[in-house]
Amino acid sequence: MSGFGVRVALSEADRESCFAVRRDVFVAEQGVPEELEYDTYDAGAVHVLAVRADGVPLGTGRLLTGEAAAVKNGGAADVGALGRLAVTKAARGLGVGAALVRAIEDAARERGLAAVDLHAQTHALGFYERLGYEVYGPEFPDAGIPHRAMRKPLD
Repeated sequence: MSGFGVRVALSEADRESCFAVRRDVFVAEQGVPEELEYDTYDAGAVHVLAVRADGVPLGTGRLLTGEAAAVKNGGAADVGALGRLAVTKAARGLGVGAALVRAIEDAARERGLAAVDLHAQTHALGFYERLGYEVYGPEFPDAGIPHRAMRKPLD
């Protein structure tokens, strides 16, 4: 789909759009409790936002670095943590999710990180595998949803 762009969410309005997409996808659609969806890591995260040409938000994701990422990935200082990737129902299948992942990987490279980890919902494993991520470790629940850890080295 042409007609959308992805950018780092720098303004408060952009960040609110990111949170609104997450609320629609994770809280309303998937039933994740709101108190679990938003956390202390949001303040220091790099948030990315996909928007249609007319400004309508289509998707979001975030990158954690430093100590926040180390908590998520088992302590590796040079590995970022991709998370909270969400695409609105209307935008699914249009390439928005892949564009968001690429933007997060670019942000990780800009920060000198060697790899990106993520915790994927098991139904989304194929999506991430097509983008070069590999599964490691056992399945685990997160907010009552089965997940697997995945990692992609950055070049």
